[in-house]
Amino acid sequence: MPEIFLKNVSKHFGKVVAVDKLDLQILSKAFITLLGPSGCGKTTILRMIAGLETPTEGRITIGGKVVFDSDEGINVPPNRRGVGFLFQNYALWPHMTVCQNIAFGLENMKWDKDRIAERVRELLAMLRIEAYEKSYPSELSGGQQQRVAIARTLAPGPRVLFMDEPLSNLDAKLRMEVRTELKRLHRDTDSTFVYVTHDQQEAMTLSTMVCVIDKGRLQQYAPPLQMYNNPASVFVADFLGNPSMNFVDGRLSEGGALDFVIVGIRPEYIRIGDDGNVEGTVYSTLPSGMETTVKMDVNGVSLTSVVFGDVDFPVDRKVKFSFNKATILFDKETGQALARGALVLP
Repeated sequence: MPEIFLKNVSKHFGKVVAVDKLDLQILSKAFITLLGPSGCGKTTILRMIAGLETPTEGRITIGGKVVFDSDEGINVPPNRRGVGFLFQNYALWPHMTVCQNIAFGLENMKWDKDRIAERVRELLAMLRIEAYEKSYPSELSGGQQQRVAIARTLAPGPRVLFMDEPLSNLDAKLRMEVRTELKRLHRDTDSTFVYVTHDQQEAMTLSTMVCVIDKGRLQQYAPPLQMYNNPASVFVADFLGNPSMNFVDGRLSEGGALDFVIVGIRPEYIRIGDDGNVEGTVYSTLPSGMETTVKMDVNGVSLTSVVFGDVDFPVDRKVKFSFNKATILFDKETGQALARGALVLP
């Protein structure tokens, strides 16, 4: 499987800069998620790698082959880049059966009938949709249609699989099921996956690496748990995590001077208990069975805590809490992470 390199890649739509001088390395067999808010440029990045969008400048290499170079005038078409693209709406042919949908691209590539039949059987088994081989898309659930779309995309054996918000049309239960299938599929196919989403939970659970984008610029590129524990900025810290990280103003004593910073504290590191050394008032609670999200008012400052287990707290009740892990300090002007440290209360 190939590595993918983007060097100084930009995309302008008139005066609007959608992607700004992006450098990115996607390793072979990785599962990379491009994560960010709507309009940040992540889909444009995916489409430029696939060849569906032409960069304004830069260089893109797939498997050692230059597929785009603005200086040398190279722009390899999508069908010669060895990639597969899974669209958000699945784009299945409604008048074709599951088997016919999977085989369609192979027939256009002039594969012989025996080879097509063998490949279709292999994919039906891999995606566990053998029972639906003669069904039409209208007869399938959203999750089943998703599996057919994946099978069709994998049929030609693409070196890289691109997916743009592929689960956004599914309900919560189906999204969880298909996430599980995608992670397993990544391992079974040994392919390189490049995935676009604005859902941080998908990024955390699926990826080997997460690439956070904001306003066309790379904010941080790291393994998901490393990024969660060591975000590079307030933006990354706020975007990755549900409930979001708490941010409060603080002061850092260094060299005899007091500098103002932003203190970041993950909700799960605020522990509510009778042995706590700080007191707050419960503003609201969101019990879900496995855990409860508790919002507290602490001298006019709002803090969010996550309490694990089937517990709840009355609104307006006084509770004690403590901080049971180091916090992250951010520069108040730039938003960039400074250091990890212990929180000392006055």
